Amino acid sequence: MNRKKIFNDPVYGFISIPRGLILNIVDHPYFQRLRRISQVGFTYLVYPGALHTRFHHALGAFHLMTQAIDVLRSKEVEITDEEAEAVSIAILLHDIGHGPFSHALEHALIDLHHEDLSILFMEELNEVFDGQLDMAIEIFTNKHPKKFLYQLVSGQLDMDRMDYLNRDSFFTGVYEGVIGYDRIIKMLDVRDERLVVEEKGIYSIEKFLIARRLMYWQVYLHKTCLGAEQMLIHTLKRAKELVGAKKVINISKNLAFFMNKELNLKDFSRKELLDNFSSLDDVDILAALKSFKENKDLILSYLATSILNRNLFKTELKRLPFTRDYLENIRLKVTTQFNINPEDLDYLVYHGSEENNAYNPQVEEINILFRSGKILPISSLPDNEIPTKIITKHFLCYPKKIF
Repeated sequence: MNRKKIFNDPVYGFISIPRGLILNIVDHPYFQRLRRISQVGFTYLVYPGALHTRFHHALGAFHLMTQAIDVLRSKEVEITDEEAEAVSIAILLHDIGHGPFSHALEHALIDLHHEDLSILFMEELNEVFDGQLDMAIEIFTNKHPKKFLYQLVSGQLDMDRMDYLNRDSFFTGVYEGVIGYDRIIKMLDVRDERLVVEEKGIYSIEKFLIARRLMYWQVYLHKTCLGAEQMLIHTLKRAKELVGAKKVINISKNLAFFMNKELNLKDFSRKELLDNFSSLDDVDILAALKSFKENKDLILSYLATSILNRNLFKTELKRLPFTRDYLENIRLKVTTQFNINPEDLDYLVYHGSEENNAYNPQVEEINILFRSGKILPISSLPDNEIPTKIITKHFLCYPKKIF
């Protein structure tokens, strides 16, 4: 019998999944749900090809992890078969806690970070597979003594970032995000249980970090995508308010579980919460939007119709905060145009800020291994071009029809 399952990936070609525990995890309903979770939310409203899923990304990150393990082993870094399987499982499941439309609805349905939910999923799967995920959980939570394994899963040069930059640039067509992932992986090594990059990889690292910064402003925080996500968040907030007021809302049972109550993790068993969350995906949200179009509540209907027909709000993005006078002028125009109560205005006008920091040396440094054996953080090199500055941009979203 063939010992591997082959997936044909448009980015890397053939990805091999070994039969046994890893393939059993991939075949589990918790993981299969990722096929119905978009990787980059509403980005397809700007870049029509961006219809790839978290399933694609998880397999891609797994593929890069197998390459990294092979490279490190070739440099005599000790990685046992058990550790190799565990770190591969950790990267495979690193995003399993994402909700519908990925980051768009994080905290909107349940006040938990997706990584916290990922740990809960891993713990539940660990029971299903009789404790075989113990080491994977240990690596994912940074409790394993070999810290470089955790860095491969969640670090400045982890396989998650390596794949999503490469994959998202491929599907959006934003080639500024293309990185030399294969060269970076080949330059990896380990010293004192920490990842280092050989001196020859410095320029590839600089390109990687610059690409990450560009992708955030061109794709992940593109003003149109940002506005669409804000519209979706406020649509669900409006629906939740109507549910609380005992108004009739036609939504799926899975979505209703999260709309009918304020969820606190302590109120549910892990299995009850995960069974409901794992049944929730993009399909529930899109079906809800189609239902909301026909709702008698004018605000809910208007928001849902606008999203589905891509009649998106105008989104302004600028470096400095919007003045109070400007905000009040916009709010007054919306109030007049839509003839709504002031307390409902927040469903049609939203403002806030987003920030991007491509490289934060305060959290963790990328360490460069020189031929002499010396190891230095990349930010300390005199001719480095590393973007370390935190860039903050302020956004304001409101209906276009007021002008």
